[in-house]
Amino acid sequence: MRFPPVVALEIGTSKVVALVGELREDGHIVVTGMGQHDSAGVRKGEVTDFDNALVCVRSALGAAEETGQVAIHQVHLALSGGHIQSLVNRGTIPVLTPAEGVTADDVEQVTELARSVNLTAERQVLHSIGQIFYVDDERVGRPLGFEGATLALDMLILHAKGSHVRNAVKLLRSIPVEVADVAFSGLCSALAVLTPEQKEGGALVIDLGGGTTTFVAYAAGTLAAAGALGLGGDHATNDIAMAFSIPRGQAERLKKVSGCAVTEDTARGARLTLPPEVGYPGRSISLQALHTVVHLRMAEILGVILRNLERLGILHQLGAGVVLTGGGAGMKGLQKLAERTFRAPCAIGKPVGISGLAAATDEPAYASAVGMLRYAFKSAATPETAASSVMTKLKDFLSWRL
Repeated sequence: MRFPPVVALEIGTSKVVALVGELREDGHIVVTGMGQHDSAGVRKGEVTDFDNALVCVRSALGAAEETGQVAIHQVHLALSGGHIQSLVNRGTIPVLTPAEGVTADDVEQVTELARSVNLTAERQVLHSIGQIFYVDDERVGRPLGFEGATLALDMLILHAKGSHVRNAVKLLRSIPVEVADVAFSGLCSALAVLTPEQKEGGALVIDLGGGTTTFVAYAAGTLAAAGALGLGGDHATNDIAMAFSIPRGQAERLKKVSGCAVTEDTARGARLTLPPEVGYPGRSISLQALHTVVHLRMAEILGVILRNLERLGILHQLGAGVVLTGGGAGMKGLQKLAERTFRAPCAIGKPVGISGLAAATDEPAYASAVGMLRYAFKSAATPETAASSVMTKLKDFLSWRL
């Protein structure tokens, strides 16, 4: 089956990115078009000013149309924001014929039950992802044929504030562009940078953006945890501006050029001379103090993720280590801080199995948009029609582990 080009869009706090991707017959994805614009009217991954955000999105889509030589009428939206939350819901049913074993009907019934969660009216489900089957409380991979009295399934439910999702869709429709699908940007980042071997070995992907940080953890090939924080690299910039009484633009440059997520001995006694800017006099600051300010904020962000994994009991299952993506992934000292925090090796993530425009495929900052392309093609290839057999649905459910 040949698929038409798809467009992935991410409306981030720092930038809006649009990518055009094409799927080759061998399953390889090629990025053929790209557009980008600095964000305005977006805070912590959420649209706060329609007019300003609209200008940014139109510009990014226009550039993607030009470079990809396509007319964009539909996009696949990678969604982030601190409002995105997760929970694990277990569905349990009696097996219809215990002596004969679990049937496809049993699997379908327990899957529907595990998907059914009572959320408040303002929440909207983004993903329902199967984790682990149990037959009589014993964990099994493929439950079909297992004899037992009960069948259970743990389902990871990712949900968002419905108004934020609808506002993003409304913004795009005013362009006008239709939204074909919405996916959690953290999942997209993991899809872009992780190999099956890393998922099986256990890996944590942290995408550090300007206003938000997302994380996704795999254990034994299963998506074990996911979440989003309303904290990101911009918060470190704000901390620097407040700590040294300097303008935010100067604080951002200082963070990128001289900031470090760990305090280094070489910074002791060193000072930085800051030139005067409009309304602010020139001054000298301690390099060690700068590193301390950045370290405290980054340690806070990683610490929140650490406590989530400890609560779920999966911290010791990160055999493949930590992978950093997002615009903040290259911050000096961040890999070292992550290794200390999670007691696991850490690397910068780059998209795998995807080629094309180097700007998109070589930089960790574009992982979520690149992963959205992969998500879109996987969704298009997954049978969802009423004619699909229960066995086919089960096969897809088990084989396509996000």
